[in-house]
Amino acid sequence: MDNSRREFIKKAALGTASISIGGMGMPAKSYAKIIGANERLNVAIAGLGRRLGAYYEPIGKKESNVELVYLCDVMKKQRESAVQKFSKHITYTPKLENDIRKVIADKNVDVLFNATPDHWHAPGTWLAVQGGKHVYVEKPCSHNPREGEILTELQKRSGKVIQMGNQQRSSAESIDIIGQIHNGVIGKPFKAVAFYASARGEVPHQKKAPVPDGLDWDLFQGPAPRREYTSETWDYNWHWYGWTYGTAEAGNNATHELDVARWALQVEYPEFVSVEAAKRYFVEDGWEMYDTMDATFRFPGDKIIKWDGNSRNGQKTFGSDRGTYIYGTNGTVYVDRDGYTLYSREGKVVKDSKAKGSEAGTALGGGGDMTTRHVMNFFEAIRGKEKQASPIAEGAKSTLLCHLANIAFRTKKSFAVDTKNGHIKDAEAMKFWSRQYEKGWEPPF
Repeated sequence: MDNSRREFIKKAALGTASISIGGMGMPAKSYAKIIGANERLNVAIAGLGRRLGAYYEPIGKKESNVELVYLCDVMKKQRESAVQKFSKHITYTPKLENDIRKVIADKNVDVLFNATPDHWHAPGTWLAVQGGKHVYVEKPCSHNPREGEILTELQKRSGKVIQMGNQQRSSAESIDIIGQIHNGVIGKPFKAVAFYASARGEVPHQKKAPVPDGLDWDLFQGPAPRREYTSETWDYNWHWYGWTYGTAEAGNNATHELDVARWALQVEYPEFVSVEAAKRYFVEDGWEMYDTMDATFRFPGDKIIKWDGNSRNGQKTFGSDRGTYIYGTNGTVYVDRDGYTLYSREGKVVKDSKAKGSEAGTALGGGGDMTTRHVMNFFEAIRGKEKQASPIAEGAKSTLLCHLANIAFRTKKSFAVDTKNGHIKDAEAMKFWSRQYEKGWEPPF
């Protein structure tokens, strides 16, 4: 919020403090817009796809004290659908916009929610921060390792709050048990096994096709090198069609559980990464990534994180579709979005704590009370009233594990890593540290 607008709002609030609603005939809605206006945050959402529903509650809640001023998407029907859906949760109508750059240029916008495709996450965030905004960016916070470094540095330089959508960092149960682990409840934690199981089906092959009505294909591509439009690309399947826009299942979902694992073990950068991954299912379909991955990250102090990812096999090997086991010298913890179970070294249940709310697991879109708390923590961190649950430096380190796993798959190599900064000690693999950008969309510094 620029200083002139903030001062104007403060003076307006003070000037009307003694006016009765009844005496002046002031509508309650107008009066409500004055109360607390000096702390009100004007927010915009860019990317109105499957994550949209996660924002209804935290933005619509009165105590959030925010106003949704823009709904932005490169697809016309997404904008029109979003404004109708949000009308059930707010009493006013936000502006609809195609171009995220126009939203960022509006000095009245304080906060950007960046729920665009992966290749837009970091560029959209750095443009917004450079434009004076705080940013809530969905996972993964970057399309490649270099972008994570940029966001971390940019946050330090700007002082803006940047928070990744790793919402389990705001789960009361996860905070509780991770704190207990750090205080020695299972002895010395040494290993975490994170997993994901989903039964995704066949994916059509890409075919050259006319750009769908209402889609700004050039702006969808944004920072990515230009190519012709192919069918099935813009709406979700970009996840599986090569590396131009997506980060495969590691970036799409492992981000969450690997973040919990790293949080529990209190580790930063690994010293060695190895991966076994391949496309195992529907081998003739249009899916271009691995759909099965077993990744191992070795850290200093003889600590280890393993990732068991199954995109197209819903078998619940670990009894659930996603979660994390943490092993210690004196016990074990299982933690997921529903709560946690603490086991003794002998395998007996010591404590079982279940969440009172609900947060979607493998369902597309997700959202729930955990996301609501994460978003509201973001708002309060901007106001200086709460400690940020997940600073972008933490989100970037967890996302880096996903990128390292993808790079190991793409190079068919295991490799050592510099534990000071996460850089890969292999020249061929290090070529994937950044990406090629469309001219004019290059990153800062």
